[in-house]
Amino acid sequence: MAVTVQQALAALQSIAPPALAQSWDNVGLLVDAKRPVTGILTALDITPAVVAEAAAAGCELIAAHHPVIFDPLKALAADDVPALLLKNGISAVCMHTNLDAAPGGVNDVLAGLLGMPAEREPIAGGCGRLGTLARPTTAAALAALCEEKLGRGVRWVEAGRPVQRLAVVSGAGGSFLPECIAAGADCLVTGEAAHHIALLARQKGIGLVAAGHWATEHPVTAALAAYLGERLPGIRVSAAQTDTDPFDYRECGEKR
Repeated sequence: MAVTVQQALAALQSIAPPALAQSWDNVGLLVDAKRPVTGILTALDITPAVVAEAAAAGCELIAAHHPVIFDPLKALAADDVPALLLKNGISAVCMHTNLDAAPGGVNDVLAGLLGMPAEREPIAGGCGRLGTLARPTTAAALAALCEEKLGRGVRWVEAGRPVQRLAVVSGAGGSFLPECIAAGADCLVTGEAAHHIALLARQKGIGLVAAGHWATEHPVTAALAAYLGERLPGIRVSAAQTDTDPFDYRECGEKR
C-alpha cells in the first residue's frame, strides 16, 4: 500500500496542526521528493545517518521534530542533508513548536514519563505543561527519575521546598523559568538552562532540572510512530535507530 506525500502530510498535520507553531518557526513539508510513500521513519533530527537508515529501509518520508531547513539556504552542497534527501528520493515533514504544543506531543509525552496527571495547563506559549503531582517530591528525585527515564547528563538545582506543582518545557526551555515562577511552579524540568537561569532558580528557591535537549524531546519519536501507524494503516512506520544524542557523556568516576 502507498499514500501520496500530501496524504501523509495531512495525517501528520492532524496530529500537530501547523496553526500551533510559533510565528518564527519553519514547519510542514520542507523537502518534497514527490514519490509515493510506503514507509515512514520518525526522528528528532534528520542527520545523514537517519537519511541512510530511511533509504536502507525503503522509507520515502521522514517525519521529524527539528526543521531540516530553518534559516534561508544561501548555498547547498551534495553532502548537506536536504540534498541527501532529494538524492535518495526521500521527503521530509518537520513539526517543531506545533508538535511541542500538540495534545499528545513532545511535552505531554515528557510530562507523562515524569508522572504528571492528565490534568495539565499550557505554559510557555502553549508549548509546555504545568500540573500537580499526586505526591510531593524533590528536584533531586526528579533528576534521578529523568536519568532513569531519559538517560545521562542530568543537572539540577534543589528547590529547598517540596515539589508538587511541576512545569515541563522540553528542549531549550530554561528561559521560561520566570513564567514558571509566576505560574506557581515548584520546579521546572527542561532540556537546557543557561548559567544565569540556574542562579535565578537558586535565588528564588525553585527547583530546576536540565535533563538534556535531545533526551527531553526524543521520546516523542516512538509516540509519533504509533500515532501514524493508527492513522495510516498499511504504511510501515518506525522510529529511527540512528537518531542519537549528538553529545557523549563521561561515566561517573571516569578519569579524564
